[in-house]
Amino acid sequence: MKTIQFREAVCEAMSEEMRSDEAVYLMGEEVAEYNGAYKASKGMLDEFGPNRVIDTPISEAGFSGIGVGSTMTGARPIIEFMTFNFSLVAIDQIINNAAKIRQMSGGQFKCPIVFRGPTASAGQLGATHSQAFESWYANCPGLKVIVPSNPYDAKGLLKSAIRDEDPVIFMESEQMYGDKGEVPEEEYTIPIGKADIKREGTDVTIVSFGKIIKEAYKAAEKLDEEGISCEIIDLRTIRPMDYETILESVKKTNRLVILEEAWPFGNISTEITYQVQEKAFDYLDAPIIKINTADTPAPYSPVLLKEWLPNSEDVIKAVKKVSYKD
Repeated sequence: MKTIQFREAVCEAMSEEMRSDEAVYLMGEEVAEYNGAYKASKGMLDEFGPNRVIDTPISEAGFSGIGVGSTMTGARPIIEFMTFNFSLVAIDQIINNAAKIRQMSGGQFKCPIVFRGPTASAGQLGATHSQAFESWYANCPGLKVIVPSNPYDAKGLLKSAIRDEDPVIFMESEQMYGDKGEVPEEEYTIPIGKADIKREGTDVTIVSFGKIIKEAYKAAEKLDEEGISCEIIDLRTIRPMDYETILESVKKTNRLVILEEAWPFGNISTEITYQVQEKAFDYLDAPIIKINTADTPAPYSPVLLKEWLPNSEDVIKAVKKVSYKD
């Protein structure tokens, strides 16, 4: 095992897949000459050249459309958005073309494309650069949605995403690119659609994903000191979702808290809540609690931003509430 940054894990995954398959290429703003806005493609232009690592104008709709069209000629593009906030400019290409082309063509065309880049908040970036889009894209049949939380998962899942025959939304975070973690030296992949139990526990299940899961880890450590054992599930893949792992954990702990960095209306935690109450209601000893951001656009003020985002104290309060120890 070696220890590398999240951005290096992303770069390794893309580079390894490009070495093994000439159909794979990377395209987006600043991915080539600048080595990526967050240096996630560092060195790739030197290795693969300008025909496979392609800088684009600031035109997300344009280069996303080119990417989708190229899949019909046998290419396997990786389209990088500087942030998924900018993917709104290209959402017609993603939803109406990439996600639907297999069905609309009667299976004559596949669309093996990866759209990747950071999602959700990243500090003082303002309301238009701090939105979480996981639930938006997971709402569309035909798309797979992945949100890794560490370098190991990022590399293994990105390699699987690039090899997948369907369009994949691969979401990262500006605030995770410098995170370090152990990654195997040898080749490996992680299957899409399989959650991971990051921490075994017996009293309460906490489900989360992406960078906000770090707050669950902090909470679990403090709660352990008080004799409350938390099991933490990292979804990793939002669609398809691994409901079975969640249900089996809830049947063991009988309590569920969901932590998600997203607005509270119609999000991933809402979907999980419905599935658990439908399929494991008799196992619940307390109502499910979901923890989300405040129901407002993200503020710029650091004081307000701290109040807007979920944190470990919110998790501790929720866990104690479902444990009837608040």
